[in-house]
Amino acid sequence: MITTHNLGFPRIGAKRELKFAVEKYWRGKLTESELQRLVTTLRQKHWQQQDNIDWIPVGDFSFYDQVLDASFILGNVPTRTNIDLHTELDAYFRVARGRSVGDTEASSIAASEMTKWFDTNYHYLVPEFSSTTEFKLQADRLLAQIDEALQLRDTIKPVIIGPLTYLWLGKSLDRTQPLDLLNKILPVYNELLELLFKRGIQWVQIDEPILATDLSAEWCEAFKNTYSRFSKNRPRILLASYFGQLRENLDWACELPVDGLHLDVSVSNSDVAQAIELLPADMILSLGVISGRNVWKSDLNTLLDWLEPIASRLQSRLWIAPSCSLLHVPVDLSNEEKIDREIAPWLAFAVQKLDELNILATALNDGRQAVADKLKDNAEAIAARTNSPRTRNLDVQQRVKDISADDTQRQSPFPARSIEQRQKLNLPIFPTTTIGSFPQTDEIRRTRRQFKSGNMPEPDYLKKMRSEIADCIKRQEQLGLDVLVHGEAERNDMVEYFGEQLIGCTFTEYGWVQSYGSRCVKPPIIYGDISRRQAMTVGWTEYAQSLTDKPVKGMLTGPVTILNWSFVRDDQPRQTTCAQLALAIRDEVLDLERVGINIIQIDEPAIREGLPLRHRDASAYLEWAIGCFRLAANGVRDETQIHTHMCYSEFNEIIQSITEMDADVITIEASRSNMELVNAFVDFEYPNDIGPGVYDIHSPNIPSTDQMVDRLQMVSEHLPQERLWVNPDCGLKTRKWDEVSPAIENMVTAASILRNLVAVN
Repeated sequence: MITTHNLGFPRIGAKRELKFAVEKYWRGKLTESELQRLVTTLRQKHWQQQDNIDWIPVGDFSFYDQVLDASFILGNVPTRTNIDLHTELDAYFRVARGRSVGDTEASSIAASEMTKWFDTNYHYLVPEFSSTTEFKLQADRLLAQIDEALQLRDTIKPVIIGPLTYLWLGKSLDRTQPLDLLNKILPVYNELLELLFKRGIQWVQIDEPILATDLSAEWCEAFKNTYSRFSKNRPRILLASYFGQLRENLDWACELPVDGLHLDVSVSNSDVAQAIELLPADMILSLGVISGRNVWKSDLNTLLDWLEPIASRLQSRLWIAPSCSLLHVPVDLSNEEKIDREIAPWLAFAVQKLDELNILATALNDGRQAVADKLKDNAEAIAARTNSPRTRNLDVQQRVKDISADDTQRQSPFPARSIEQRQKLNLPIFPTTTIGSFPQTDEIRRTRRQFKSGNMPEPDYLKKMRSEIADCIKRQEQLGLDVLVHGEAERNDMVEYFGEQLIGCTFTEYGWVQSYGSRCVKPPIIYGDISRRQAMTVGWTEYAQSLTDKPVKGMLTGPVTILNWSFVRDDQPRQTTCAQLALAIRDEVLDLERVGINIIQIDEPAIREGLPLRHRDASAYLEWAIGCFRLAANGVRDETQIHTHMCYSEFNEIIQSITEMDADVITIEASRSNMELVNAFVDFEYPNDIGPGVYDIHSPNIPSTDQMVDRLQMVSEHLPQERLWVNPDCGLKTRKWDEVSPAIENMVTAASILRNLVAVN
């Protein structure tokens, strides 16, 4: 019999129940015991939603982040947290956010650094290491979840991040190398495995996604040594890799002393034939046949054509699963009542993907006739999508074919056009600005909801939004910012907002996925060729500019970010879809310039996250990704200043490509790393203007003027002062005005102090 299992399930809830509960707890509106009761109910519901598969994951639930969970299980908590002063949950949130319930500004700490989880839009909290790091098992929360799940069924599979991946993901605070800590961390893993064994756990899933990356000989050898040193008194180990093929790592991975190996075959099955030949005769092969990263219905009949010979050969040694955790897709399509009726049958969310898995297993175990009706329905849905005229627009396709090299070039190089821009804008040294969004108040959200539901006439909506824009401009002028923004009151999300206005995209009502912590996004679903219906931002930006003599930035999301933060069609190359998006954004850029907007920011925080995990594949991606940004940005006159923003990225390996974007100003997230990320720009001698984020907007902490002065002085020692901008590290929509106003005031004061120091010297 073929076995089914799941690697992980979305934890936020179908209607973001976890998000709202955690945020109420942070506000002191929910006690810890009330929060725990709520999440217990939520976890049990999620286990019940997976009842149709053989082995369900446990330990995939998290209040904030699974890597942070691993740090707490391993007892690797930053010393600045003062864990003894708080409950474990409050200490946990202090590491994540810098502050938890009951904390004051005085007791706040620096939050842990946050970065992207491999090539996804999920962010994890980076573990911190040093020569003094010690590990101590603190598994009570995990064990409690296991006991909770065992009351429902005994076929549960605890999920833990593997020791090599955990060390690889971390950050050294001194010169300590991650593998130097391997001998310290392994006893803790052995202790945990022995505890699971004593509880009667049969299988444990150990996630080692770094198997799909380029590993040095040292890391390869560490894998062999690590897994040979695990206790004999342990559950059977399913070693799970995902997000790519193992390639050259496959040979030795098949020799590791584990009991099963999971391969992601959702994009390519090139590893499978070799794995079948290499795996020992008693070892399980798990194939991730259902994509855990997109929302398109799987072609089950085609999958069965491929799987049936494998199942015939491996029989009970074959397990099937989603490719990775379903964390990256929405929970349940059945909640959608307003989605486009033609497109809905083409889709599958987490619950539906497990249904697909069950259909495959039934067909493999009992024959296709046992699920003939379901396979027929699936085939009809696949054919309907393939043949739908809504997926194709010949005019858009021709426009992509007509793109020329000239379309991606500015008229003059940066040194020449920067002179024109300085004359045009007349900004002071260390100009201050923000990244784009300002607080989204309850009133703003209520207004948008009423308008979208048809309960507010358009003239009333426009009047309210203009009032919010006017208030935002007034506040910025009072705070003394040099370059203003309209505040984005009309926008729900930086990608969703644009997707809603593009032909070729559709949206869900409850298609939320977690980005980090309690932050959730609702990605567009790109089903067809992309074009712009009409101007998307021009009216709002032009109105904001009419209210002030200071320059107002036009705020756009770039084509690569829209691509990487959407569920993208899989029936044409991603670069083709990206070029279509770039042309739509280019039209918007030129319209903004036409109405007198002299600064236009095209945010591209997701360029780095789309980078393939293998170095040999990176250049092809970067070539078309950077080309698409340039296509969107470079049709403007020299005097128009193009900004871009990037955040939570390791810039070193793509700094050449960032330079090739040729944006006049780049703003980056840098505060959580204490400006370390600026080093890539310093070492490369980045030639254009740069605004390193001087404070962390993802924490409620209000930075002092002195902190920001210190950070700016640190940067100005290595980068020319005349090319430095002063800004937060990201948009401010998730913060409150009583946090934002003093923080921006301190930031403007910091810039003023630096200007005075320059004048004196």
